[in-house]
Amino acid sequence: MNTAIKYTGLALFLGALLLFNALLFMTRHEVTDTALQAVVSGVSDPAHQSLITDALKARSGAPQGKWAFLTGLNSQFQAAGISKYSRDEYLFSIAKHTATGVYWDQPFLFFILIVLVGALGALIYMIPAFFDGMPGIKHNGLYFNSATNQGLIGILAGTFLIGFYILLYFYHWLIAEWITLVDPVAQVLRHEPASKWFMYGFLYSVAITVMGVRMFAKYRHSAYQRLRTASVMFFQLCFAFILPQILYQLHLPEDDLKNIWPLNYYFFFDWNIAKHIDSGAIGTFMLVWGIILAAVGVPLMTFFFGKRWYCSWVCGCGGLAETAGDPFRHLSDKSLSAWKIERWMIHSVLVFAVAMTALLWINVATNQGVLHAFSQSFYKWYAFLIGSAFSGVVGVGFYPLLGSRVWCRFGCPMAAWLGLWQKKASRFRITVNGGQCISCGNCSTYCEMGIDVRHYAQRGQDVVRASCVGCGLCAAVCPRGVLRLENAAADAGVRTTKTAITYPEN
Repeated sequence: MNTAIKYTGLALFLGALLLFNALLFMTRHEVTDTALQAVVSGVSDPAHQSLITDALKARSGAPQGKWAFLTGLNSQFQAAGISKYSRDEYLFSIAKHTATGVYWDQPFLFFILIVLVGALGALIYMIPAFFDGMPGIKHNGLYFNSATNQGLIGILAGTFLIGFYILLYFYHWLIAEWITLVDPVAQVLRHEPASKWFMYGFLYSVAITVMGVRMFAKYRHSAYQRLRTASVMFFQLCFAFILPQILYQLHLPEDDLKNIWPLNYYFFFDWNIAKHIDSGAIGTFMLVWGIILAAVGVPLMTFFFGKRWYCSWVCGCGGLAETAGDPFRHLSDKSLSAWKIERWMIHSVLVFAVAMTALLWINVATNQGVLHAFSQSFYKWYAFLIGSAFSGVVGVGFYPLLGSRVWCRFGCPMAAWLGLWQKKASRFRITVNGGQCISCGNCSTYCEMGIDVRHYAQRGQDVVRASCVGCGLCAAVCPRGVLRLENAAADAGVRTTKTAITYPEN
């Protein structure tokens, strides 16, 4: 019976996923007078209006294939000197208004077949896990499963995720079908068609919610893990997704109130500050809230609870890593060379973010002085390399290839900032009862941050690491109760001095 339920759920999910991908190949484009008028009406630049009109009229007639039609227009607009941002928006509008095909005739039906059926199939697949023998952690199939151990299925999954992020960030006009798929939800929450970021936020929330159910099943023996999973689901759904939609309806800045500088790298930019101040008392409150959270909340909360209060309980990036990324957590590199690269990369990104913010305020102080052009270029490269390529394409796309915390380990400036406080002053540590350790290696296997926890446990040495996000999985999977998360480290003031020689300085 359990096998039949799992295969039924898997068939529904894979069918929805296949249809989701097939959408991109089910569209043809036809230029009509109505479509041309709808596209041009959304263009404010008269020169661009004329260019787009001529380009579309030249392609009028019989319906044309999607890829040749849109890529041809992109090349034409690029040759005409239209900026990347404007070009992408024009092409997305053209893609929607000229599209024809079975999907565009019944979009709500496809929303049901893909989103609802896909989520339902995934949940059905998980049902037997709640009743599969005694709760606990097993390694059955962990290292021999093609989907979770860098086999063919894992490589295909990683390829799909990488491709999804590349299209989302850089060519969203090629995925108009995916974006408009969630129009029903956008119309309810925003009273307008979906944007690429709404689509992404919606799918992100669905992934955390559905895979959060899997976490409840797999770690049902641990009250701490159940509560932690409920927390990341709550903060993603309520703070990161629903709250910004409410703020939008109130004509206020669409803030995710848990998104803190330097992760929210543009928070202290002059235009963002001006936007909040111009939004009145509530906007000013959100601005002050963000400043207090970054300047006071982070040090204070990290002192008492370590970086786990944010990275494992609140953060959306961590929430996706802990739920959707959980099947791949064992892939994190535990080698010494990876740890050395990690230290240099993550702190370099933090310096990058701080320097970018400092350059901005130098420009403000000098009234857009000599550093203006340099700082603008600095910001664009950060947004591209860190904000898009690293956090999205690599950070999530490489889950099935390098583990679930690639971004958190190597690129997140917030993790670096929290880690500095955790290493220097936090009361948090993972205590070890070394006499009970049987060297099974569960703790190291399940550490998504690449920490060889068994090395500490074998020596009876408490784990004090800047990189540790305090997820507690090492303690949850330990069959002997050797590991325990603690918030009362007596050596908080000396752990990085020469007297604290038992602790690695990282």
